[in-house]
Amino acid sequence: MFVFSKQFWRFVMVGFTNTFNYYVLYLFFNHLLNMPYLGAHILAFLISMVGSFFLNSYFTYKTKPTLKKFLQFPLTYVVNFVVTTSGVFILVDILKLDENISPLLASVIAIPFTFIVSKMILLKEG
Repeated sequence: MFVFSKQFWRFVMVGFTNTFNYYVLYLFFNHLLNMPYLGAHILAFLISMVGSFFLNSYFTYKTKPTLKKFLQFPLTYVVNFVVTTSGVFILVDILKLDENISPLLASVIAIPFTFIVSKMILLKEG
């Protein structure tokens, strides 16, 4: 089972780092630049995704990042983006949870999906 692999736990460590970076960016855009929470979420998500690509390439999967993989990597985050964005919307607008905590909760739900899809892209040969 993949949750017991070293690779999965490296992915989780990268995920914590990436989530921290995302969250700092989210708070910066939302509070300091007064962006609406969904705009702040989307911009922080896109910026942190670039960092995630390199951290996962070098540290998690120990593979050389290529332009082809870099261009494919955002496609793997479609599931992550849908899960987190839907989660943030549901948590804030429907369940009325705090918009500062909701992105973290939504990100946790997306972890297994992102691991599987990013592994498929980053370890694919050619």
